[in-house]
Amino acid sequence: MDEIRERVSGIAQAIRDKDLAGLRRLYAEDVVSFDIDPPLQHVGVDAKLKNWERVFTFFAEPTYEVRDLTVVAGEDLAFAYFFGRLSGTLGNGTKTPGMWVRGTLCFRKVEGTWLIAHDQVSVPLDIATGRGVTDLEP
Repeated sequence: MDEIRERVSGIAQAIRDKDLAGLRRLYAEDVVSFDIDPPLQHVGVDAKLKNWERVFTFFAEPTYEVRDLTVVAGEDLAFAYFFGRLSGTLGNGTKTPGMWVRGTLCFRKVEGTWLIAHDQVSVPLDIATGRGVTDLEP
């Protein structure tokens, strides 16, 4: 569905632009996020935006890339899954290639607009060591 693909592209662009207001417009007020950062869940758009604020403090010039986006949509609910990579230039000038993560976005249509009601970001886990595997590529 093109509308959902546009929303995902909007996330990537808002990250590159460090645009918190633009990101806010993409999330439902009551979004529940299972992000990489602790705690286990972040509830509400303000909590989600605090994660992005930390990213924007850490990165002087963030970039965000989406690969293999798949969208499944119904009338009022949709979900998208993809590989995403946050990379860029850190505040100290160091460039970092970032790492690929797995992303899932659940959308709900609110007053005619698709908003993210839930998101989840994860990295594969090496069960033997208990460590995330961050060097994989799609």
